[in-house]
Amino acid sequence: MGIPKIYVVTASIYPLDNLLDLLKNETIQPDKILVIDEGDEKIREKNREILKELDLEKIFFYGPRERTEWFKSRYGSSYEKYLSLIPERSHAETSFGFLVAYEEDAEVVIEVDDDVYSEENYSFVRDHLSNLSDSKGVRISSSSSWVNTIDFLDINQNRSEKIFPRGHPYDPVVREYAYKYKEDSGECVLNMGLWTESPDLDAVTILYYGGLDGVSKIKARRLLIDKVFIDKGSFYAVCSMNTSFKKKLIPAFYQLYMKYMGIDRFDDIWSGLFAKKIADELGDNMCLGKPALKHRKRPRSVWKDLRSELEGMIINEKLWRIVKEAEIRSRSYIDAYRELAEYIEKRINEFSEELHRKFVKIQTEKMILWTEAIVLL
Repeated sequence: MGIPKIYVVTASIYPLDNLLDLLKNETIQPDKILVIDEGDEKIREKNREILKELDLEKIFFYGPRERTEWFKSRYGSSYEKYLSLIPERSHAETSFGFLVAYEEDAEVVIEVDDDVYSEENYSFVRDHLSNLSDSKGVRISSSSSWVNTIDFLDINQNRSEKIFPRGHPYDPVVREYAYKYKEDSGECVLNMGLWTESPDLDAVTILYYGGLDGVSKIKARRLLIDKVFIDKGSFYAVCSMNTSFKKKLIPAFYQLYMKYMGIDRFDDIWSGLFAKKIADELGDNMCLGKPALKHRKRPRSVWKDLRSELEGMIINEKLWRIVKEAEIRSRSYIDAYRELAEYIEKRINEFSEELHRKFVKIQTEKMILWTEAIVLL
């Protein structure tokens, strides 16, 4: 089997020295790099200078102007409707990169954040391709329906006190769990690479462990298992900072509409939740493990993150259970995604607060609009 057509997608307003670090020694190079930015020409010039040895002809910048032109050229007089899928100044702008990759028939998309760097003994591209391919690993199921991704990292904390990632439910029933393990092999439709240095933690955890500057004192030292299949019926918090997936997942992998109604930082968590449910029903695997990459998180306001996450944390406790209970009869990713959106919408009144009902309603509307946009490409 030959090397697939690979696109790298990143959303950033910063100098991209991390991309040079990740790719300069790679034996397999991406076919295109899509940078979703805010159109700042000074930053772009700096990035062109930084990335010039990676072949500038395959690096494409998409700010607000370029995104608008792209939607106009694809959707004509209806462009504003579909452009509304992409939030402003939000990490979830990566959804735009997924549309471009889908239209241009990229076989594999690798999404990476701008504060993620190479790690010794891991290959950014090759290790993602390895875990997506028919390779060996360990299959894990959880008694609580959730797998704790931090369990697969060696961290600088006493293991008697469990640490959980951003997006993992807080319900004590979910946080008390036992695993079943077995050796397995197979392909995955999505692979989430893990991290050294700063794991992906929510603001509550970061604050509890002394991270007033937004950077937790918890540090990951190494990856413990290279490939973990998450068994059918078990979920995990999918973080998009170091994640790869196949083209067929894109119709069901819209990054939810964030920085809206004061709620943020759940775009990747909920898109991963929905993708896992659908992949389970369609008989595909999702996994995590290598490549472990170095997450050099920048200092930021932990209080701002806490405000952005709070309402989403409340929604999350109900939403994941609704998703778990959904019966998916469709046999394609795009149809299953629409079916799931319609199912969630039918159960919106189970959210006790009006703010949450309105927010979830917007998400289901955007999910259905996403499937329309995909069909028209």
